[in-house]
Amino acid sequence: MYERFKKLLDDNNVKASEIAKTTGIPPSTFSDWKVGRSRPKLDKIKKIADYFGVSYLWLSGDTEDVQSKETHDKAIKIPILGTVIAGIPISAIEEIIGWEEISPKLASQGEYFALVIKGDSMSPTMDAGDVVIVRKQQDVNSGDIAIVCVNGNEATCKKIIKHKDGISLVSLNLKYEPMYYDKNDIINKPIHIIGKVVELRRRF
Repeated sequence: MYERFKKLLDDNNVKASEIAKTTGIPPSTFSDWKVGRSRPKLDKIKKIADYFGVSYLWLSGDTEDVQSKETHDKAIKIPILGTVIAGIPISAIEEIIGWEEISPKLASQGEYFALVIKGDSMSPTMDAGDVVIVRKQQDVNSGDIAIVCVNGNEATCKKIIKHKDGISLVSLNLKYEPMYYDKNDIINKPIHIIGKVVELRRRF
């Protein structure tokens, strides 16, 4: 079972710590499985299988059929939001302008919404009218593309660069200068990270 678990981690570029955080399985449990100190229980196997969208029978080594027929055919709908304002829960936003579909595997990794790109600040990677899939979270790593609110205004899509004393919001279009904010700005303006962009869906 651990060999198949490790294959899922490698194929999906996911760390065991992320699985632990999402499923509630202690990280030490994975180590115990690896060295044969303990055997996985069915409830934990099912949690991991649901996370990756595979059959728990395959994960446990009982079958060669990797896909879970129960989850494979069911796409999850997420809303395309017209605007996102800092401080307003995503679930409370009523301006839904459409819907996108994501896989059950992706949906199991957090709360998602979609936004339409406006303007040309992220061109040529993201053009006006493109849709981004966003995982709701309050922090991202330096270098990630995120949805950010400044001064409580409508959300903007920018690359996040973290500094020792602040952050920069960077446009991918080189004609726009980076916007730097120190720690006081982040608190007082304020600057809110709403989510991480995990997928781009280009409109032709």
